[in-house]
Amino acid sequence: MDPNKYKKNADIRPDSLLQTLASVGSMVLMLIGILGIATEFFREDSWIGDLFSYLFKSTGTMLLIPLIAFVLWLLNRWISSPNSDKKKKSGNLPMYLMMAAGAYYAFKFVAG
Repeated sequence: MDPNKYKKNADIRPDSLLQTLASVGSMVLMLIGILGIATEFFREDSWIGDLFSYLFKSTGTMLLIPLIAFVLWLLNRWISSPNSDKKKKSGNLPMYLMMAAGAYYAFKFVAG
């Protein structure tokens, strides 16, 4: 057993107040985005409900579902890192998209 196995972590410092506030702000924006999309989904005459009703309208349009699943699988392969120890910058793309949705719904709520 190596007595200095934690020595590599000796120079790790805690986040600053600004980094902590930025993290809390991004989390709040993501939660607002999730809530906004959920309310949009369950609202009457919403574009998400219209999309699902279009997809399940007929057998021909239901064939788009495997195509959408394949595109989402390709997106996951593009975003995911091949190694568990290496992190890709594109892995943050879903978080940034949800933060953008949160900013949109927060502006929509404040503007009225």
